[in-house]
Amino acid sequence: MKQTMEARRAPRPAVEGGEGEAYRPPYVAAGVAVLAVFTLYAVTLARTTQFWDTSEYIATAHILGIPHPPGNPLFVVLARAWELLLAPTGFSVAVRINLFSATMSALAHGFWFLVMHRVAAFLTPNRTVRLVAAGVAVLVSATAFTVWNQSNVNEKVYTVSLFTIALLSWLAFRWRDNLGQGKDDNLLLLMIFVLALSVGNHLMAFLVAPSLALFVLMVAPRTLLNWRLYAAAAAVAVLGLSIHLFLPLRASLDPVINEADPSTWTALLESLTRKQYSKPSVLADPTQPGMPRSLSLFVAQLGNYFQYFDWQWARSVAGPDPLFGGARPLFTLAFLLLGLYGALVHYRKDRTSWAFIGILFLTLSFGLTFYLNFRYGYSFATDRFPDMEMHEVRERDYFFIVGFSVWGLWAGLGVVALWQRVAAGLREHLAGAAARPRRAQLLAAPVLALAFVPLVLNWSWASRAHDYSARDWAYNLLMSVEPYAVLFTNGDNDTFPLWYLQEVEGIRRDVTVIVMSYLNTPWYVKQLRQLTTPCAPGQSAADDPTRIICQRPFEPEEAPGFYKVDEALTEDRPGQPALAPAPGRRPPTRSIIQLTDQQIDEIANTGPFITQEAHTFAAGAIETTIPRGTIMIPADIFLGFIITNAIDDRPIYFATTTQAYEELNLWPYLIRQGVAFKLHNGPVNPDSLPGVVALPESPLTPIFGPYLDLERTDSLLWNVFQHAPGFPDEWTHWVDRPTRGIPNYYAYAHYAAAQGHALRGDTVQAARHMQRAEAWLSLARK
Repeated sequence: MKQTMEARRAPRPAVEGGEGEAYRPPYVAAGVAVLAVFTLYAVTLARTTQFWDTSEYIATAHILGIPHPPGNPLFVVLARAWELLLAPTGFSVAVRINLFSATMSALAHGFWFLVMHRVAAFLTPNRTVRLVAAGVAVLVSATAFTVWNQSNVNEKVYTVSLFTIALLSWLAFRWRDNLGQGKDDNLLLLMIFVLALSVGNHLMAFLVAPSLALFVLMVAPRTLLNWRLYAAAAAVAVLGLSIHLFLPLRASLDPVINEADPSTWTALLESLTRKQYSKPSVLADPTQPGMPRSLSLFVAQLGNYFQYFDWQWARSVAGPDPLFGGARPLFTLAFLLLGLYGALVHYRKDRTSWAFIGILFLTLSFGLTFYLNFRYGYSFATDRFPDMEMHEVRERDYFFIVGFSVWGLWAGLGVVALWQRVAAGLREHLAGAAARPRRAQLLAAPVLALAFVPLVLNWSWASRAHDYSARDWAYNLLMSVEPYAVLFTNGDNDTFPLWYLQEVEGIRRDVTVIVMSYLNTPWYVKQLRQLTTPCAPGQSAADDPTRIICQRPFEPEEAPGFYKVDEALTEDRPGQPALAPAPGRRPPTRSIIQLTDQQIDEIANTGPFITQEAHTFAAGAIETTIPRGTIMIPADIFLGFIITNAIDDRPIYFATTTQAYEELNLWPYLIRQGVAFKLHNGPVNPDSLPGVVALPESPLTPIFGPYLDLERTDSLLWNVFQHAPGFPDEWTHWVDRPTRGIPNYYAYAHYAAAQGHALRGDTVQAARHMQRAEAWLSLARK
């Protein structure tokens, strides 16, 4: 766009880089920094999926599905393109998409290198010192715990946001350097386009906007008076936002993972605004519904933020313990002071770029803390607030990834400033030092070792190179159920890894995984109805594995040998008794949902209610009583319909991670098989069920189960389940504390098996299971 007269007349900032030369960005050096950071992330990269959202994002990228609202269309498109680009390497899909995250973060640090080199140009005319300053800043930023831990796996979409913010920061600096040269408006329009496009990944990238606006006001405020700029900005913004059209276009094709089904304009709007998630107002107390947000709560939220800040620089060092203390706060204080020192030096040399970085940090730390208004962190103040309902279900440090990265830049700058200060002091005491400044710098160089502290002390916690636990958990849970099973799960960690295994690795697609938290929504129930509908003649789910077509077939090669299916038994013969046991021996004959769209909508919209009197629930040979006063939600109603319709047509299981069976009082009908409970069609009589034993009543019965299929569980635990070498015995700690339930679930399976063998008098096998159970429990406590 043609340069405006106002912009031409705007005073040009000092753009000399020192020693009298015009400033030239060190793009080659930045490329080296990208390669170095990428190598670090690749060495510590997750070789497979991980817990939380990793599996969901890998799976949706692979099949061009729709992840949870707001749908992240930019991420899905970019990650799928990246996966195809790396296809010739032969890497697994998980590795390719995890490398996408590593690449985004490495490229972000390439732009941070350019940003900090530009800042250093205001600090010193020495080219070497500038390169060292940029390199050290990038080293500290890239090895901050959360930055590193989120960059070697695609657990979230925030590395793309980190890349976008770093890119926009560099573009802003280049805009200032080129002001008055005829490219001002073009760079501004490019920034606006990138901002709008980044919304298709996540709103986090848009948090750089306050810094950009302030920067423009400080450098050339008259630029904002150009009305033509606004017209062009609107056009490029619409172009960037158009990435969201991917959502309704793809959703209308019924991908297997199609969360919120944004195929209509109404559904699209609800998805983009995250309607299904009830985020509290910034003025409300999220820990106590109905109460206003208090100052003490905000102080606690800031305390939670500082807890996460404390993790960034020496995660493997013992933290602040009320009884035994810990050395980590010393490292945290050191990097807090280094960051403040770096910010002070920056302020003294270039207040404009200092304001940009400062506002960016404040927005992405304290501002974000206020806006997000989280409950207490998962591990924060549990002594004062033991009720876990007042806490987040997991640690939320990843929301502050960009803020920690930015502080790392200032801390790195502080390290270099300290190095220069020590070198200056040495020059005053060395004979002839005035003529040999390089010698003083070399003697002071050990100070730079401070920048390597996060690299060394975060490695054991940030690395994911040997963690296969999520993939193993998904495999072991799927192998615990029979062919064509319905498997009810609880939430992210017992659901998303199963999605990954099914959609990416193609294992046990015959199993219908039903996450209870989604079963409250009509779109999910309708998708399950179609996903479990038997294929019509000439129809095959293999026609397009990425889309919902019909019931997907059981593939014996992907399951244990003791699972047998006679594909010829498509239905029971009229007038003949049912084949025993029919479910699991033949393909199912009907969908698990026998409800119309209208009926599904009506049930989903009923909302929670309390039973006013006792009700009898009957399904097949199952009969239970739902007591008066039971709170029922739509998911419970749909659960009842599914069981009633499917109990004699396919096996029904509950993952041991869920208690979804409680409202219908199904506990007496459950038989443990591995890490799942099978719903038996009728009262359980161990004498007539080979291999099944009744476990003795004890306080642990709700964990172990009322009944155990000992033979099946033994075979699963010893012959079928997969675990990485040395797992769990050689693990020094369980990195993600909120998922410590996973090793417990393995321990419970072994404890139950030990009880079963003890009842049969087999003390050798009982002791063997007890030893494994103790090993799993020990890991859960580490």
